[in-house]
Amino acid sequence: MNAPVFAAGVFPTQWLRPTVEFLLNTQRSSGEIPWFEGGHTDPWDHTEATMGLTIAGEWSAAERAYHWLADMQLEDGSWWACYRDERPDESVERRETNYVAYVATGVWHHFLVTGDSGFLRTMLPVVQRAIDFVLQYQGPEGEVDWAVDSTGAPLGDALVAGCSSIYKSLECAILIAETLGQPALSWRSARARLGYALRHYPTRFDRTWESKSRYAMDWFYPVLAGWVMGKAAREWLSARWDEFVEPGIGCRCENHQPWATVAESCELTLALLAAGQRDQAIDLFGWLAQWRDTDGVWWTGYQFVEQVLWPLEKPTWTAGAVLLAADALAEHTSASSLFLKTALRD
Repeated sequence: MNAPVFAAGVFPTQWLRPTVEFLLNTQRSSGEIPWFEGGHTDPWDHTEATMGLTIAGEWSAAERAYHWLADMQLEDGSWWACYRDERPDESVERRETNYVAYVATGVWHHFLVTGDSGFLRTMLPVVQRAIDFVLQYQGPEGEVDWAVDSTGAPLGDALVAGCSSIYKSLECAILIAETLGQPALSWRSARARLGYALRHYPTRFDRTWESKSRYAMDWFYPVLAGWVMGKAAREWLSARWDEFVEPGIGCRCENHQPWATVAESCELTLALLAAGQRDQAIDLFGWLAQWRDTDGVWWTGYQFVEQVLWPLEKPTWTAGAVLLAADALAEHTSASSLFLKTALRD
């Protein structure tokens, strides 16, 4: 089925309803949203899927998802990187800082849509603990270590995409705190230092492994997170467009692999909108309808040399990314511009 024509104020509710039903049917009674039935759960992707529920007007389900995060939060403010049946997966004994920080983005997004200040007050302590945990691992030059082990020891390097996500989450955390009359000067300082590191200290990233610049997220997350803006954002995306975008198919995950994913294509759609390239964003999102299954749920991606869907999975976080992109294109909710504009300057 072809994608609908997007115009401001016209949201394809019926076309996306099966996507929403998939999220509702996959969510557990506790509020947890695993990748798919029988799959694992991680805090970042759980939050991405939850934002999709908020956009769809399923506010009660979304709030159950945020309360699940509150219930599962560790005493130090973090979450494990992987859960199975509400228990930490012992084979993944780490906490990832951008996963932990992302709750702030989700909570602020929900408030922008619902205007529910009671929800915001309830979630403020969760956000405070999460952000304070993350900022323990900010280095002197401003970058934030990507993860810590089971003892809390940092793993010793930083990611451009992960720190970009944290940069956006810090913006949302600051707005949450200040909306509720709480001081956020230390968070503002931390965000400014992180932004400075991202812009001016590239040697603080990928210090101990091969550069991650081959990944599309390293390319477009600086625009999506708001530390590259305006004309610079357009030039940034244009410089590597042919490297990552397969015309008529979508955005590659890695520049040297013939594999495009729906979620990264949706995030690139948001980055294009943030850079003021709406026509390009509409075209890109329109290509993705072919990766929507007959049940209205979206496949992870497509290997275009072998011409196969791969992997044969339909994750909840992909559904969440689709709803975020559709909301931004249609300007449907009052959170539709969250990833398109930066509310704070460093």
